[in-house]
Amino acid sequence: MQMPKPTEEDKQFFRSLIPDRPGIEVKPMFGNLGAFVNGNMFAGLFGSSVGVRLLDDNAKNELSSLDGVSPFGPVERPMREYLALPEHWRESPDLSGPWVERALTDVGGLPPKQAK
Repeated sequence: MQMPKPTEEDKQFFRSLIPDRPGIEVKPMFGNLGAFVNGNMFAGLFGSSVGVRLLDDNAKNELSSLDGVSPFGPVERPMREYLALPEHWRESPDLSGPWVERALTDVGGLPPKQAK
């Protein structure tokens, strides 16, 4: 499996979607980026694809019903609780922002991840 590499523009777009709040950090992951709250990942960048982690089935169903939403991660092994936001939303970040916030709220409710 070949890992797609994001461009600097992809990274900048991803960072622009992530709120600047205490407890949130963006870290490199396998050449891509992940956004974490209290050590738990709530959004990721895989190549040019932005994915959000939704723990609520209703939210997942709602997002997956929208045009252009797809599984997030490698085609051979997509990430289970994540969905990729539509590429055409890049022209309208106001469409992506609420889903990033929803993922942050969902994952922010998890217990803090303990460092290994």
